[in-house]
Amino acid sequence: MATVGQANPASTRDSDGHGTHTLSTAAGRFVPGANLFGYGNGTAKGGAPRAHVAAYKVCWRPVNGSECFDADIIAAFDAAIHDGVDVLSVSLGGAPAEYFNDGVAIGSFHAVRNGVTVVCSAGNSGPGAGTVSNTAPWLVTVGASTVDREFPAYLDLGNKKRIKGQSLSPVPLPANKHYRLISSEEAKAANATVAEAQLCIEGSLDRTKVEGKIVMCMRGKNARVEKGETVHRAGGVGLVLANDESTGNEMIADAHVLPATHVTYSDGVALLAYMNSTRFASGYITVPSTALETKPAPFMAAFSSQGPNTVTPQILKPDITAPGVSILAAFTGLAGPTGLAFDSRRVLFNSESGTSMSCPHVAGIAGLLKALHPDWSPAAIKSAIMTTARVRDNMKKPMSNSSFLRATPFGYGAGHVQPNRAADPGLVYDMGAADYLHFLCALGYNSSVIDTFMGAQPDDSDGQRTPTPQHACPATPPVVEDLNYPSVTVPHLSPTGEPRTVTRRVRNVGAAPAAYDVRVDAPRGVSVSVRPSRLEFAAAGEEKKFAVTFRARKGSFLPGEYVFGRMVWSDGAGRHRVRSPVVARVADHSRTHKTSVSVA
Repeated sequence: MATVGQANPASTRDSDGHGTHTLSTAAGRFVPGANLFGYGNGTAKGGAPRAHVAAYKVCWRPVNGSECFDADIIAAFDAAIHDGVDVLSVSLGGAPAEYFNDGVAIGSFHAVRNGVTVVCSAGNSGPGAGTVSNTAPWLVTVGASTVDREFPAYLDLGNKKRIKGQSLSPVPLPANKHYRLISSEEAKAANATVAEAQLCIEGSLDRTKVEGKIVMCMRGKNARVEKGETVHRAGGVGLVLANDESTGNEMIADAHVLPATHVTYSDGVALLAYMNSTRFASGYITVPSTALETKPAPFMAAFSSQGPNTVTPQILKPDITAPGVSILAAFTGLAGPTGLAFDSRRVLFNSESGTSMSCPHVAGIAGLLKALHPDWSPAAIKSAIMTTARVRDNMKKPMSNSSFLRATPFGYGAGHVQPNRAADPGLVYDMGAADYLHFLCALGYNSSVIDTFMGAQPDDSDGQRTPTPQHACPATPPVVEDLNYPSVTVPHLSPTGEPRTVTRRVRNVGAAPAAYDVRVDAPRGVSVSVRPSRLEFAAAGEEKKFAVTFRARKGSFLPGEYVFGRMVWSDGAGRHRVRSPVVARVADHSRTHKTSVSVA
């Protein structure tokens, strides 16, 4: 088990906590009494707690605005291949990019060719459409969702109302009394803009207006904890951090430097209405607590980057979602829990949020699957994780986004990961290096360009590089949609009802003999048929092929709109349900530049 991580000084030591946090999430040992300021106290462990671990540092002090150079990233992949790792957890990424211009895509391709499962974060640029990064099909790309644990801190108002928020601030308000509430816009410094004051940018608040008060700031632009420091420096005693409409109901517990609570968009609107209704708005922020079995959970984090895949729309990304909000894990002793320069506190464990946190959850699961099934390829491991995921929350309702609207596979991929089910998926969609090379051919890359992409392979015996044989693209060009992926996406359906057929093959990794029947919940406005509709396996390891045909139903679709369904292969015993998301889009020839998403 290995991670590719971030940090700044020219030292192998982790100086900002990111690598420590992600590596311990993937493979940390059992540690009793893990907590942050007493919150979340319990026994912590990583996904694969008995794994041997290695860390490769690829991000350094910024040079010309960049921290993580492709040369360092690719060098880390090469080192990991040479070291013989089984799984790589890569909690980094940039904007979506063509594979030949993407160091993570290039390095991970070499790793997967050598049997290494590579798990990457989807990015923190949500909730906008088309923001997902790390889109190469040989990667496992992970979005972020919540868990059923919260750290509630309540705002008690002068009108006897109570608003629930979240926080990990260890500092209580002095004396159990109400304090004056003021909006940050109201506290604007003379030399600051209204927008700067609303966001509590450093130096934007007037001390004479803020001192001794609880200040409400809007989320966005600068770090959440940095807003609290701005209030603190201006003499404020507390912070209420309110979401904007895009971040909805997502509340993140942070280790603020003063009493604070993070509230939803709707509660922020209600709070502003209260403050505008009276000349003396007041409130009190309670000390946070730890709450378990909260509902609904999981739901998608607002920051989690979304599909569609802008590099290759025929490949659904992200692949899966996993816990990525308020995750407690080990931390460095060289930085405070906020990670900002003003924070002199030091902790053994920290709570952090991001797809950087969800990625190692899946990497740890991949490590366990590799130990349980050492003969499985990276593609088989990914398939097992994807086809056994769930798409319902702990209220048995469809997973939602941070606005509590129904989420789609563009947010969660195949669903929220279920480790125990992944150990026995029944069927897997398997692939190897040749499949990915044919995929590159299907994208239009010629053999010489692909050879450059493949590069030279390190020799296992002495680490020396040897030439790679030339890859010849087939005379009949492959079709991108036919890549044997565990999801099916057809983004260019004809509006005239012409059929579009894609093929898949599955391998039996369960008991034999076995028979599987298919059920399809077709996307709205699209008909989907599968042939054959029954697969019979005489032996373990046997592979079967099937075809999926899509047709737009005239008069029942919206051109240019993505719609979603699912395809499920089930065995007679009801033990295995091999579920794949199905995504379709009927081409809109009049507005090819526009994309919409349906949650129906």
